[in-house]
Amino acid sequence: MTAETPYPLLSGIGSPADLRQLAEDDLLALADELRRYLIDTVSRTGGHLSSSLGVVELTIALHYIFDTPEDRLVWDVGHQTYPHKILTGRRERMNTLRQKGGLAGFPRRDESEYDTFGAGHSSTSVSAALGMAVAAARTGAERKVVAIIGDGALSAGMAYEALNNAGDTHADILVILNDNDMSISPNVGAMSNYLARILSGKVFTSVREGSKTVLSTLPPVWEFAKRWEEHAKGMLMPSTLFEEMGFQYFGPIDGHDLPTLVRTLRNLRRNKGPRFLHVVTRKGKGYEPAEGDPCVYHGVTPFDPTTGKMEKKPSGKTYTQVFGEWLNDMAARDVRLVGITPAMREGSGMVEFSRRFENRYFDVGIAEQHALTFAAGLACDGMKPVVAIYSTFLQRAYDQLIHDICLQNLPVLFGIDRAGVVGADGPTHHGTFDLSYLRCLPNMVVMAPSDENECRQMLFTGFQHDGPAAVRYPRGTGPGVTIESAMQALPIGKAEVRREGARVALLAFGSLLAPALEAGSAFDCTVVNMRFVKPLDEELVRELGRTHELLITLEENAVAGGAGSAVNECLAAAGLTPHVVNLGLPDEFLGQGSREEILAECGLDAAGIRRTILRHVSLHSARDAV
Repeated sequence: MTAETPYPLLSGIGSPADLRQLAEDDLLALADELRRYLIDTVSRTGGHLSSSLGVVELTIALHYIFDTPEDRLVWDVGHQTYPHKILTGRRERMNTLRQKGGLAGFPRRDESEYDTFGAGHSSTSVSAALGMAVAAARTGAERKVVAIIGDGALSAGMAYEALNNAGDTHADILVILNDNDMSISPNVGAMSNYLARILSGKVFTSVREGSKTVLSTLPPVWEFAKRWEEHAKGMLMPSTLFEEMGFQYFGPIDGHDLPTLVRTLRNLRRNKGPRFLHVVTRKGKGYEPAEGDPCVYHGVTPFDPTTGKMEKKPSGKTYTQVFGEWLNDMAARDVRLVGITPAMREGSGMVEFSRRFENRYFDVGIAEQHALTFAAGLACDGMKPVVAIYSTFLQRAYDQLIHDICLQNLPVLFGIDRAGVVGADGPTHHGTFDLSYLRCLPNMVVMAPSDENECRQMLFTGFQHDGPAAVRYPRGTGPGVTIESAMQALPIGKAEVRREGARVALLAFGSLLAPALEAGSAFDCTVVNMRFVKPLDEELVRELGRTHELLITLEENAVAGGAGSAVNECLAAAGLTPHVVNLGLPDEFLGQGSREEILAECGLDAAGIRRTILRHVSLHSARDAV
């Protein structure tokens, strides 16, 4: 006799086709099972919990009504897709979530046919879905296309660009706004749900379209009817903005009311043209700790599902904390300092700053382009803006960095967090390109600290610099050095020789100094803490090129165009030809896994550096013998 499964309905769902065989009356029980399964699996792997808990009912309703994967569901960001993964044949692999070789934490096209668009950055869903809807129309396909976007993602201009375009093209697209910024408000109840069902139903749509045909022959009457409809709906729901952009607006409805969701989506699937459904959900829904603090449980380490208590993080101060403490100290010293973040207050270490210096703290939302030009405007009139931003998110504002800041040589300091390998979030979040795309910009100073104290001093250096400057630091903790409370500007463009050796020189940029010192001591190598990627310490590089047979550059960045390339260019310009090896991240999008696993795989740990030294010293000796 076999033990009963705690998930009798969920265990029978290998694909959405199985889900669609269930009776509607079974969906509420399925939602309960799915929510419990989600909590159980994420408690062991860690991951994005609150957002996924908030869309359990919506995900079930979408796959129940739409013929996925033929119909396209395009999820924004991807934080909210764990229920989607579970229902689309990946339930048994959820124990591998965000681990090396396991399921990705975000939608990935190469992982499942149900992941129609890869997403790690926000505000892309409407644009991608519009492209799919236009492609369907061009090819005569009858498929439906749905974009699911969070309210936070609507703070990005790209979302409005897409909405504006979609309304103008009259594409057959449904945009669902997952509004989870509040509890269910008073106007989201039985009456509002009823209105949404009526407005999306066949009768209302037929009358509305029929009236257009009849009344359009009588222009004054038609104009009066249109104004009456807009006035009546404007009194009942916040539809004006989206209807002005060319969408039929429905909602808001309770995103946890499964029967209403199913009926409304069924009606909307039958409709044509641009439709906008406003759904109100609650982050962390159904799990008390996450409901109580959805921000803390947005991204979790493994935790006890009974108590919600998370595993302790590694001891030691993180680079993010170092930045946050410096920001507070510097703000206390200089009233010109203004802190800016594109919706990453917690992740960038700005919580205390936002409380202590409320009038100098600006969270601009998921709007990286605006964040940079806003900073440029502040700098134009005497402020000293500090932009806290992840490396992977700075990519989204590259034109503003070039045109609005560097071109005008404005004193904006960038605290670039999550530079290099970030681990479980995978290729969408690895900060592997910033050294390459920063060092080619005129007027930019680019620094890479090797430890926590150097990070603090570099931030001070960049703040004092009268021009754009960036300090890029990795995720997690550093080597654990003592952090000096005093701040002293470093000489810009000057490296530091940390170990004198012979024949081989290791030129380490930033985080790889520690493994370079470990490997270098075993082979009597010269080890240099390069500190500055731009301006490069060219005098020292030329000296090393003349006195050493082999130079190995080390960086936690793409080799292509990175810090090692700067060393190559310097040596070539001086006519020096030592043997040079550039160690860094390969020319590919790195997968997920722990930071340690990925660095080891790329040969950027101490063991990998030792192997490189042995291999190239042997080759060099062999050539000499010949």
